[in-house]
Amino acid sequence: MSTVTPIPVRSPLPSALSGTTAVLVGGSSGIGLAAGVLLRSIGARVVLVGRDPDRLKAAVSRVRGVSRVRGAGPAEDSDDAVLGVPGDGGDEQTLAEAFDRAGHVDHVYVTAGGLSGIGPLTALPADDIRTTLGSGPLQTVFAVARAAAARLPAGGSLTFSSGILVVRPYPGMTVPLSLAGAVETLTRALAVELAPARVRVNTVRYGRIDTPLLRSLPGLDSDDAVAAAGSTAPLGRFGTAEEAAATAVFLMANNYVTGQVITVDGGETLA
Repeated sequence: MSTVTPIPVRSPLPSALSGTTAVLVGGSSGIGLAAGVLLRSIGARVVLVGRDPDRLKAAVSRVRGVSRVRGAGPAEDSDDAVLGVPGDGGDEQTLAEAFDRAGHVDHVYVTAGGLSGIGPLTALPADDIRTTLGSGPLQTVFAVARAAAARLPAGGSLTFSSGILVVRPYPGMTVPLSLAGAVETLTRALAVELAPARVRVNTVRYGRIDTPLLRSLPGLDSDDAVAAAGSTAPLGRFGTAEEAAATAVFLMANNYVTGQVITVDGGETLA
């Protein structure tokens, strides 16, 4: 008979996250910021990690101004309820500062990253490929995983992000899709490795979500352009950052989900 303590049982509803602490790497904009807003609204403490100090400051201010959901738990409106740590999410010193300032951390969510290494494989300089694969988003994921594995308690969770092009690739995306595929493989491997510590690991595979990153792409820099492009999707529009972030919040709350890649794409992989 196993003598290992089972994973804690608690309510799987998001309201159960009240009073917990979440570190959001890439939390200064887009889906990461939306997750911070949702978590704060249900009474969680939030630590945002971002590279741009000005954008991070604005994000902290926005999350601090969130109205709490009625019945989410005791109020905690001190400055300590929302913290911002400037720096690269793949830097061990930045991550150590984030965890140290947070104190006790229950959940970690990684949305940091960008679009790099795009182009035909034979046309990409070898140095660009090495940089993208060696010191880009994948390095951030491993750095966060190492930090979180040493800090998260039983019942804690680690959530990553990937994209639907992993299962619907197109030319010119070989290098970035290799990164996303590696994240999904890491999710399953790390879920097994951390299961004895009762720490859960999952990934959300996103479709096209209306974020600053999406709007940085050519031809998508206005509301009309985004609406027109989204009209061809099965549900007639792109997803919102809040809809995308809600799945990460679900994964933090549900203590019986691990090693999974959950797709949030409005049905795009079916089209």
